[in-house]
Amino acid sequence: MIDILTYLAAFLLYCLSGWLIWRNLYGRSTSPVKHDEESAPATFGYIHYVMLLPLMLHALLLYRTIFAGTGLNLGVSSAVSLIVWLTAFIYWFSGFFSRYQGMRTLLAPIAAAAAIAVVLPLVFPSLKPLQNTELPAFKAHLVVAMSAYSLLTIAALHAVLMTVVEYQLHHPAQHPLLTNLPPLLAMEKLLFAVIWVGFILLTLTLLSGVVFSKEVFGQPLTFTHKTLFGFISWGTFAALLIGRQFYGWRGRIAIRWTLVGFVMLLLAYIGSKFVLEIVLNR
Repeated sequence: MIDILTYLAAFLLYCLSGWLIWRNLYGRSTSPVKHDEESAPATFGYIHYVMLLPLMLHALLLYRTIFAGTGLNLGVSSAVSLIVWLTAFIYWFSGFFSRYQGMRTLLAPIAAAAAIAVVLPLVFPSLKPLQNTELPAFKAHLVVAMSAYSLLTIAALHAVLMTVVEYQLHHPAQHPLLTNLPPLLAMEKLLFAVIWVGFILLTLTLLSGVVFSKEVFGQPLTFTHKTLFGFISWGTFAALLIGRQFYGWRGRIAIRWTLVGFVMLLLAYIGSKFVLEIVLNR
């Protein structure tokens, strides 16, 4: 009963935070609220600190869910919830830097997504703990992998958002959610900064996966559906970064490669766990 109430509290707090952030940014009208320079710091602090409580409560629920019992319980619902939490936390934290303040307009929809994600482990609990989760190699692999998935999720969100912003440039129809976003060039620089960090962590994920496989199964690598799509995703992001460095890839080309790489990564992890747990009921 206490766990259900905690999940409900986190859900309601995310909803409340999203509503307060939206109302603070846009007021009751359809156009953004204009803040002067003196009131901007207070507004900036308010719209970020208001979301700290649900983020902390969400983190507590994830800890209690994933580390319940002797092994790690990281089913598809917990994985999605964890990735969304990491995404929300990174967006929330990045908002404290002045160059990314324009991204604060996304906190409201992110809070709505987190409200749904926080209750997923309650609705779809993990069937059984993961095997061999007492090994240090696996725990390190898990931390690095979740960080990579989260950062590349943010990159995919940025790519979609950049597509919308580019469409707005050619079809001017101001939407309050898009009014205060940074310029498209600044968003593109942020996109590649996130991709670089995510790619490094994805590389470490694949390498640590090889170490973990060797420690558990006695061989460096097992060829599976998850491994195949993981390396395809890595190759896609590697090609994108090489194209950016040597051929100046940007705009729609960068967006397409980013989304393809993210879909491959999604199929590698979430897709395989969904098939095993939901479709095959294993």
